[in-house]
Amino acid sequence: MATPEQTTRSAADDAPHTVSITRTHLADGRELIYFDDEPDYVAGTATRELHDSRDLPPASTVSEMRRDPLTGEWVVFAAHRMNRTFMPPANENPLAPTTAGEISTEIPADDYNVVVFENRFPSLSLHIPDDVQFSDYVDDTPLYPRGAAQARCEVVCFTPEPSKSFKDLSFSRARTVVEAWAHRTKELSEIEGVKLVFPFENRGKEIGVTLQHPHGQIYSYPYLPARARAVLTQAKAHEEKGSGSLFDAILHAEQTSGRRVLINGEHFLAFVPAAAEWPVEAMVMAKRPEAYDFACLTAAEKDELTRIYLRLLGAIDNFFDGVEKTPYIAAWNQAPVGEDRRYGRLYLQLFSMMRSPNRMKFLAGSESGMGAWISDTTPERIADRFREILEAGEK
Repeated sequence: MATPEQTTRSAADDAPHTVSITRTHLADGRELIYFDDEPDYVAGTATRELHDSRDLPPASTVSEMRRDPLTGEWVVFAAHRMNRTFMPPANENPLAPTTAGEISTEIPADDYNVVVFENRFPSLSLHIPDDVQFSDYVDDTPLYPRGAAQARCEVVCFTPEPSKSFKDLSFSRARTVVEAWAHRTKELSEIEGVKLVFPFENRGKEIGVTLQHPHGQIYSYPYLPARARAVLTQAKAHEEKGSGSLFDAILHAEQTSGRRVLINGEHFLAFVPAAAEWPVEAMVMAKRPEAYDFACLTAAEKDELTRIYLRLLGAIDNFFDGVEKTPYIAAWNQAPVGEDRRYGRLYLQLFSMMRSPNRMKFLAGSESGMGAWISDTTPERIADRFREILEAGEK
C-alpha cells in the first residue's frame, strides 16, 4: 500500500481558503498529489485512495534538446509522445476518477477535487535512465549543442466531471486550482537546472488537445523559451535606459488610456494588449512589482485573480454568436527562476485562434515562416466585444 510523502494544509496566514495536500506515487513511480478543499479532507476525517492497482513498468522516458544555430533557440525531442493517448472513449478516460468495475485511470481515488500528477508522456523528463548519455554536440560539432531535456511536466485535473470546463467551477474550486499552481510553481522552481515554470491550459479540439477532460499542464524548462527570453530582454533594456519597470509602464499606459481596459481590480488589471496578435486576446497582469509568480501571491491577490479569471473565461465562451465553447489557450507567464527574476511579472495571456464563428486563423506563411504576425482585427474591436459581454453579465 502506498503512503503519502506528506499531508499538509496549505494556506497563507490571512487566507480563508484552506487546502489539504496529500501525496502518493503511481504504480510506475510518478508522483500524484491531491489538493482538497472539502471540509472533511481539510479536517483530516476523510482520505483519498493512495494505492494505484495497475501493473505498470517503471517510468522511463528519454527527452533531449538541441540548439538551432540560426535562431539560438532550443528544440526538444520527445519521440515517446508520438503514440500518446488520443481522444479515448468515455470509459477509457485516463483523467477520470477510478470507478469500481471499470478500467483503472491515472487517479486511484473514486473522486477528487483537484489533482496533479507527473505526465505519463512528458515533453521534458526526470525519468531518463541513467545509462542514457547524450554527447555535448550533435555529430561532435560545436555548431549543434545538445543535452538531456531534464525537467518535469505535470497534468492538472480541474474537476472529476468530464463535461465541464474551468469556467463552470465554483469560486472555491477554482481558488483551489490557483493554490495548486502556486504550490507546484514553488516546488518545480526548486528543481536543479529549471529556468522557468509555465502553467497553461489548451481547451478545444481545434487547439489540438488529445484529451477532452478539463485539465491543464505545467511545464518546467531547463532553458528560457523564446517568448520568456524576449520579454526578459525587453524588460532589462527598458530599465537600463532609465525608464523603470516595463510592466509598470504597460499598466500605467493602459490605465491612462482606458481604451482597452476590461477589468480594473485592486491587484490585477485585465486588458487587451495594444499589440494583440490573436483574433481574441486578453491579458491579466499583476500590479504589485513583487508578484513574480503564483508562489508570491497573497491570499487577497489569489482571490481577486480567481474572480477575474472566471469572468474572462465566461466572456470568451460568449465571444462568438453560435459558438458554445470557444477554443482557447490560457498561458500563465511567470518570472524566470534565478538572478533575472526581478525582470519578470505574473501575467496571463488568454487567447483564441478563432477569427469568426467556427473559422480558425491558421498560422501560415508569414506567421509560421517568418514569425511576422498579421491580424485580421484590431485590439480596440476585441476590447469592445469583451466589454459588451462583461457588462451584459453584470446586469
